Amino acid sequence: MKPKTFEEKLEYSKEILEKLMNPEITLEESLRLYEEGIKNIKEAQNLIEKAKTKIEIIEQKHFGEDNDPRD
Repeated sequence: MKPKTFEEKLEYSKEILEKLMNPEITLEESLRLYEEGIKNIKEAQNLIEKAKTKIEIIEQKHFGEDNDPRD
């Protein structure tokens, strides 16, 4: 099952890293896992970007441009 949430993607990335650290793993399997891990991390980064955008929209809605709560 493909991880869907950010937390699942993070956990799956850890699992991939553990597998990659196994000295018994073949080169072919290492490359497959590496590619899968990169895709997974990219998807997680996209989820973070979406969350950041949502936060900015919420802040704009509630505080407006002139009243940034981070100032």
